[in-house]
Amino acid sequence: MPGRRGRLRVADRVYARIAARAVQEVLTEAWPAGRAKGAPPHVSVTVPGSTVTVRVAVELPFPSDVAALAGAVRKRIAERVVGLTGTRVSEVIVVVEKLVTGGAS
Repeated sequence: MPGRRGRLRVADRVYARIAARAVQEVLTEAWPAGRAKGAPPHVSVTVPGSTVTVRVAVELPFPSDVAALAGAVRKRIAERVVGLTGTRVSEVIVVVEKLVTGGAS
């Protein structure tokens, strides 16, 4: 039928991979010499309707501005998800699981 469009469904794991990559980008920038330490981020997503909610658990460098880094992670995830999928991000929850020594002084 002319004018009729289908639907695109993005798998939850795709959102999770996009979010994990966004976190890695921010953390690589935060660590001296661009070498992120600590465990990789743990990402979970829920897709209630036409939006996505992302929860990410991270290990951040110490010393660092934890609030600013968490904000940068939140912003980068939202930008990447919207930019790559067109899906609105309703919430990004950042949980700091651990502070790892070796951050910028």
